[in-house]
Amino acid sequence: VMGNSSEFQKAVKLVIDTVSFDKDSTVQVFEATIRVLGSLLSAHIIITDTKQPFGDMTIKDYDNELLHMAHDLAVRLLPAFENTKTGIPYPRVNLKKGVPANSNNETCTAGAGSLLVEFGILSRLLGDSTFEWVARRAVKALWNLRSNNTGLLGNVVNIQTGHWVGKQSGLGAGSDSFYEYLLKSYILFGEREDLEMFNDAYRSIQNHLRRGREACNEGEGDPPLYVNVNMFTGQLMNTWIDSLQAFFPGLQVLIGDVEDAICLHAFYYAIWKRYGALPERYNWQLQAPDVPFYPLRPELVESTYLLYQATKNPFYLHVGMDILQSLEKYTKAKCGYATLHHVVEKTKEDRMESFFLSETCKYLYLLFDEENPVHKSGNKYMFTTEGHIVSVDKRFRDSLWRDTFPGEEDSTEKIKSNELKAVNFSSNCNRVPDERRYLLPLKSNYMRQIDRMVGLI
Repeated sequence: VMGNSSEFQKAVKLVIDTVSFDKDSTVQVFEATIRVLGSLLSAHIIITDTKQPFGDMTIKDYDNELLHMAHDLAVRLLPAFENTKTGIPYPRVNLKKGVPANSNNETCTAGAGSLLVEFGILSRLLGDSTFEWVARRAVKALWNLRSNNTGLLGNVVNIQTGHWVGKQSGLGAGSDSFYEYLLKSYILFGEREDLEMFNDAYRSIQNHLRRGREACNEGEGDPPLYVNVNMFTGQLMNTWIDSLQAFFPGLQVLIGDVEDAICLHAFYYAIWKRYGALPERYNWQLQAPDVPFYPLRPELVESTYLLYQATKNPFYLHVGMDILQSLEKYTKAKCGYATLHHVVEKTKEDRMESFFLSETCKYLYLLFDEENPVHKSGNKYMFTTEGHIVSVDKRFRDSLWRDTFPGEEDSTEKIKSNELKAVNFSSNCNRVPDERRYLLPLKSNYMRQIDRMVGLI
């Protein structure tokens, strides 16, 4: 992204020469997929891109080594999908020995249902439908377990019985990237069923999770807020939201619901302004953190970046600067940036997650770099849930599904990009009008209302 080809080439060579997955090590299937598999595939796509929009990122004598490594890792993750009665994978697998004995039969919806982008890219690059097939089977299994009454999914499920152990339905931890990948799988692969699932899920979210006034920027009532409810009844389960939910305005931008995204983003930004960080859990009723640490998460930055791309409103540059200055002031340490142990006391932990570099820093950098090839090269890019760049490429639209499931022609029918429709309260896919670009994205009385809600004023 920074165009630093020498460092990129050095890092790729280091990975090729020193990394092996032939280890007696137990890993989380989800984290290994989005962090490791995703980065290998993204780097491979960048190296082999004939246009080379980021500068010369080619590797001398490159022989698809990163793709072979991605394949090797994915094969080692496959045992997680075996011996489960539902097709939903085990949460952990040993890279040498397969699923450990006495493995946990419970997994979260996001962990099991957010593998389709990486596994699908791998399948389409290799011409081997196995990986996409197992990931898609897991998504469908979870989808078929949603409540008949509300259309919602819970957050923890038993992979053998299909029984919901965690009945909370929300947009944060345990659920977040499941919804994200329904839409992003459609964007990348063009399968109609992915978009249909997303639109159905989005409709259920609007009907049962959304509280507050109907329109973001007009009318009476509380600001829109998405709460945690019981998946079967839609009844409120608690009064906290978690920082992972801050990804949702960015997802709303992708589907075209920019107005609603503006409101929800403003709520998280108000919390950030109060603490100089986002607490892991914030109790909106008590106006206080429930879980006070901040591990340098990227979700608010990601939504800020996407909202700026959609609206070009300089307000979001100011938000980015605010976040950047907070990170510099409160989290900078001698050898990097530290997790905040407590957002009020600003105490630090000796931990810097990989997503700080792959997402938080990357989205901040891109927010301010208007001329970056991501924006100017004429190519279309999508970010994985771990911030890895993938070109939206025709070769990923070549479906391998007709051979695997011959009876599913209708459900996998390709959909034209201009048919993409959001189920929302505002006009579909319209940018915020030009005349509003230099005004606050949210009317000042609504901004003050949100500031009061989080105890800023």
